[in-house]
Amino acid sequence: MKNVKLLVTQFKTKYWPLFKSLQTTLLLVTGIAGYLSARPEDTSSGRLLSVAGSLFLAIGGSTVLNMWYDRDIDAVMKRTCTRPLAAHKIPPHQALIIGIMTSLFGVSWALLISPLYGVVVFAGLFFDVAIYTIWLKRRSAWSIVWGGISGGMPVLAGRTLATGEIDGIGIALTLAILFWIPTHILTFNMRHFDDYQAAGIPTFPSKYGFQPTRVIIAISSILAALAMGLAAYWVGTSAGALRLLTVLGTGLLILSLTSIARPSNKLNFSLFKFASLYMLVAMLLLVAG
Repeated sequence: MKNVKLLVTQFKTKYWPLFKSLQTTLLLVTGIAGYLSARPEDTSSGRLLSVAGSLFLAIGGSTVLNMWYDRDIDAVMKRTCTRPLAAHKIPPHQALIIGIMTSLFGVSWALLISPLYGVVVFAGLFFDVAIYTIWLKRRSAWSIVWGGISGGMPVLAGRTLATGEIDGIGIALTLAILFWIPTHILTFNMRHFDDYQAAGIPTFPSKYGFQPTRVIIAISSILAALAMGLAAYWVGTSAGALRLLTVLGTGLLILSLTSIARPSNKLNFSLFKFASLYMLVAMLLLVAG
């Protein structure tokens, strides 16, 4: 019994952080929301478990692979230096094996469920690891576009599995996540500017300045709200839910414009949190109808 407890403790402290549970869970929620947005006939616990399991493994696996590749820059950033690989708590080869095997299991499971669903899931993993992290992250501030595309793949995958095709609603949902991602990444780029400079990572604040970055954050937040509102309307979300989204979207618009007119780090972080709240509420309303 003591050995079991010890293994569980080691997993929680050393290996579980590799999966960035909060980030992975948020993307997993979008995938489930995308699936349920189509009102599929099969909403059994077994079906939902298969969708959640395949997405969690694929998303989690790509996260581990990213952390394995970025262990050198994580080590020089105060925000990330305590991560397992950066802090030398886990040998790199172990993390690489975990990332590869988890990713393979996730994509294979997805392909068994549906070939098209599996292709979309694989596309998300490929864009995230190969295009965003390995190829562009250390070369261009515009790498966040590909990071946004990969972030939109779970919701597209869920929607595609339910409908059997890539439809307009799925694309609108993907665009909503794509436009939300800059709000998340660029906020952290400004909040931890010195860290990114020390790691040599090109960012919008370092390339274009803080104020243009704030403008981009505001615009992307508004576009995310518009794309999500359009998707909710197409799905047939109730009038009450659409009114709530409109109210929240108006608040997001006001906060976005204020962040440009009266720039401050505090206000920008408030915009980031409000945009995240908007996206979470929108996903829940999308499922509830």
